[in-house]
Amino acid sequence: MDQQSHPTKTNQGLPPGSAFADHTRRWESFAYVYPVVSRRSQGLSIGINLNPDTICNFDCVYCQVDKKINPTPTPVDLDRLRNELHAILDAATTGELWTHKRFAGIDPALKRINDVAFSGDGEPTTAKSFPQAVQIAVELKNAFGLHGIKIVLITNATQLNRPYVESALQILDRNQGQVWAKLDAGTDSYYKKIDRSAVPLKTILDNILACGKHRPIVIQSMFANLHGVPVPDDEFDAYTDRIAELIGAGCRIELVQLYTIARHPLEPYVSALTDETLSHMSGLLNDRVPSLAVQWFGATG
Repeated sequence: MDQQSHPTKTNQGLPPGSAFADHTRRWESFAYVYPVVSRRSQGLSIGINLNPDTICNFDCVYCQVDKKINPTPTPVDLDRLRNELHAILDAATTGELWTHKRFAGIDPALKRINDVAFSGDGEPTTAKSFPQAVQIAVELKNAFGLHGIKIVLITNATQLNRPYVESALQILDRNQGQVWAKLDAGTDSYYKKIDRSAVPLKTILDNILACGKHRPIVIQSMFANLHGVPVPDDEFDAYTDRIAELIGAGCRIELVQLYTIARHPLEPYVSALTDETLSHMSGLLNDRVPSLAVQWFGATG
């Protein structure tokens, strides 16, 4: 492997209990927008949560969001979203944001806006107003002169084949957009165990392939112990096969991020992999696809 293709760990040295550990999607009285200092962005990520009603078509065993409440679907208030995003961008660009107690002790090098990210308590692309929300994000980041920052879609890839989602992706393509697509398994049986979705794994893979043929994408994969048992070897082999097949079919994967539990999931039988296990898995993936850039993120931070 050349130097670029070596798996890298990017959260080494982060103190437990740091701002990296606080990924709450609640900020003041806001409904949709929240700031976090992200271990993956190494700076400020301004989150947009289009699913405060917690509606999601996945029920991941590692999720922190309580989906047992049976929430009522609620349309996104786009005017409120615009006002909240404007307020956060203003606070971040003026420096007022960094005076908040949540960010006490933050390294000055991290006091920068890295991205605006569509993430949250459910799958953002299930919101029918997703394209309008993307357009709002584009308009405001440009209004604040932040032309170079990314707009990231963090998605489970279930809706990427929908015409309204594709229209939003085309807006992202013109405005430093990036798709981070979830892939947590290599086989349908393990996928059903970890992500617990009625959407077939084949649909996920087909959507990732189609999306990645049109633009470079990032793959995010969460791996954990289930009942104290790490990912079986044959399952991870199947996962590396799926990654290789996607690339072979023309999917432009610019990075794979392997990560594990950093905060308490709702399911008590889910726990974090060790750094040694994640490092080993990253090496196996690079052995399978030597040209692939791989990062891994342990439980610390």
